[in-house]
Amino acid sequence: MQVTELWRYPVKSIGGERLDSASIGELGIEGDRGWGVFDVATGTVLTARRSPQLLFASARIDDGELVVTLPELGDVDERGASAALSRWLGQEVQLRKAGDEGGTYEVPIDFENDANWVSWTGPEGAWHDSKWSRLSLVSTGSLGDWDIRRFRTNVVVDGSGEDDFVGDHVRIGGDAGAELAVFKQIDRCVMITRPQPGLDRDIELLKHINAERDTFLSIGALVASPGVVRVGDEVEHLPASK
Repeated sequence: MQVTELWRYPVKSIGGERLDSASIGELGIEGDRGWGVFDVATGTVLTARRSPQLLFASARIDDGELVVTLPELGDVDERGASAALSRWLGQEVQLRKAGDEGGTYEVPIDFENDANWVSWTGPEGAWHDSKWSRLSLVSTGSLGDWDIRRFRTNVVVDGSGEDDFVGDHVRIGGDAGAELAVFKQIDRCVMITRPQPGLDRDIELLKHINAERDTFLSIGALVASPGVVRVGDEVEHLPASK
């Protein structure tokens, strides 16, 4: 099993960037989910579950600086992003860097009608949904023909069988690479059905994953040992001692 793709999403729920290599620290790929769009009126961190328009923007990190690209408005830096995002979304928002407090997020239980919303608080440090998933991984076998952008997974590997890693460790990239402690399968929500550049709305996708994969696609891990990973690196399964 080898790494075929690496992805970083600097701003939660905004399009990300494909990488050739990535430094992985305690919070996952450095800069991943490092910023979020804070809704001033509700006190929540916006996601494409509530604001699908976000997926038509993109973000990257250039020489350590965040750059957000908005339709019709072009590139904006971190200092100008709050005003530009507010103008583009038509509501008052702030681009906030993740810190010592986790964000509040929302999801509709009735995903077909965007109804029956519930909220929860995520972990501190980066705008991740779960404290048990700081880095995500999926295989090409599980993805099939589905576009990886639907799932916003960090690491894509060839082959199949990543669900068997849950409860164990994996090492990516040998001694100089990173070791991950895999804690969970990642359950999917309405987010994967949202339209984005080149992709239409697709409710049937979530119905299929709910029916055929018991809601799960990708696995979530914490970082046991930091390191650098690269496309082409080997992925080694390290089963827990029995």
